[in-house]
Amino acid sequence: MKIIIAGGSGFLGNALENFFTEKQNDVIVLTRNPKKNNDVRWDARNIGEWANELNNADVLINMTGKSVDCRYNENNKKEILNSRINSTKILQEAVDNCQNPPKTWLNASSATIYVHAETQLMDEENGIIGDDFSMNICKSWEATFFEKTNPNIRKLALRTSIVLGNDDGAFRKLKTITKLGLGGKQGRGNQMMSWIHIEDFCRAIEYIINNEDITGVINITAPNLIKNSNFMQQLRTQTHIPFGIPSPVFLLELVAIFIRTETELLLKSRNVYPKKLLESGFKFTFPTIELALQDLLK
Repeated sequence: MKIIIAGGSGFLGNALENFFTEKQNDVIVLTRNPKKNNDVRWDARNIGEWANELNNADVLINMTGKSVDCRYNENNKKEILNSRINSTKILQEAVDNCQNPPKTWLNASSATIYVHAETQLMDEENGIIGDDFSMNICKSWEATFFEKTNPNIRKLALRTSIVLGNDDGAFRKLKTITKLGLGGKQGRGNQMMSWIHIEDFCRAIEYIINNEDITGVINITAPNLIKNSNFMQQLRTQTHIPFGIPSPVFLLELVAIFIRTETELLLKSRNVYPKKLLESGFKFTFPTIELALQDLLK
């Protein structure tokens, strides 16, 4: 296949590029800072020569968007929203101009679109979508993506949970604080953590591409959720760290100011379930956190 990854220079984009390249696919990465032979420059706002790459491509994967790992001041809020909306709109324009557009278009979204929930599972059919900054970002993002339909183009929004991998992302930071003795529960520790191993993330994307019956929104997360306190306990056990100092909410809020992030990333309970993936027959290589950590820490 010819696969186009827009915004493919980040953690997930790099993982997908390597995964599909190893399987002998032709992968083109749209990026602001081309470094490799298969990189093509784009600014995620304007039509350019990059748009020619979409013609005759099999798959378009859009992972573009400013990281939410920042302070939610007005400038960052605006950039978080605009980076997602503008890139989706300009890709739609490029797709509209293709004589032979990609057959499948996967657009990033987030599992944080669902409300804070400690007991109720949020699947694609019954999940409750609320009203705050993060959820409204996701709603606007998906609304822009699904606003227009194209004949013979299958669109899917990927409501992805925390992706665990050694190269980047949340897991590297959680390992670091655990090794420093700060790997206790965050807040009350009751918040549910939706997660997925980076290998299963890539495999799920491949599975979705190859199964044309899967459409619409889809939760990209492992089936066995875990409480924050239990996750940190598992991480301490498998890194052989005997203790972990808990982080109460007031301390997290203070630290978040200094490291320029938001406590929502740790304290929101994401109780998200991959109903569509499981019902379609997808098999996880790492369905439990024990198996995932054993692989990542080996």
